[in-house]
Amino acid sequence: MADFKIKIRRMQKGDLDQVERIEAEAYGPHHWSKEAFANELTNSYARYYVALNENDEVIGYMGLWHVIDEAHFSTICVSPDYRRRHVGEALFKRLIDDCYENLIKYITLEVRVSNLKAQHLYKKYGLKNLGTRKGYYQDNNEDAYIMWSENIFYDKFKQIYDKNVRELEQKIEIETGEEEKAY
Repeated sequence: MADFKIKIRRMQKGDLDQVERIEAEAYGPHHWSKEAFANELTNSYARYYVALNENDEVIGYMGLWHVIDEAHFSTICVSPDYRRRHVGEALFKRLIDDCYENLIKYITLEVRVSNLKAQHLYKKYGLKNLGTRKGYYQDNNEDAYIMWSENIFYDKFKQIYDKNVRELEQKIEIETGEEEKAY
């Protein structure tokens, strides 16, 4: 039985102050602005989600873009107070669920070469490192690995996904909120 419960729903304009606070805590002076997130909420290609605690406070968020049959995973962040409690994995699961719901076949993302924890999560769900973008991150010129999934509708991916979700559900209870329009 899970000992921690969160709710995940589409990000709304009313969430942006909390999202920006978490973003600034995590990324310092090189964080996305509130306006950047507001613009994403009106982008027809973008989907942004928030994780909420039992008090309906934003404790994490993630975003992706739908590009034909691919999802480009653009950002994920969890409040320092809620890290190592599987919130990031729950958000990543929501990204995959979004792909299934919208018939998106592939997931791609860039991740810092130094971010071993994130790489571990993505590999756990079957993504593979297929290249490097040199100097990708503007704050320190760090390289990024380009990671891709196989077709998520293939049995091999589904088996990995199902196994990971069963394990995740033993650690955290995830309630999915209504799919409200972000704007």
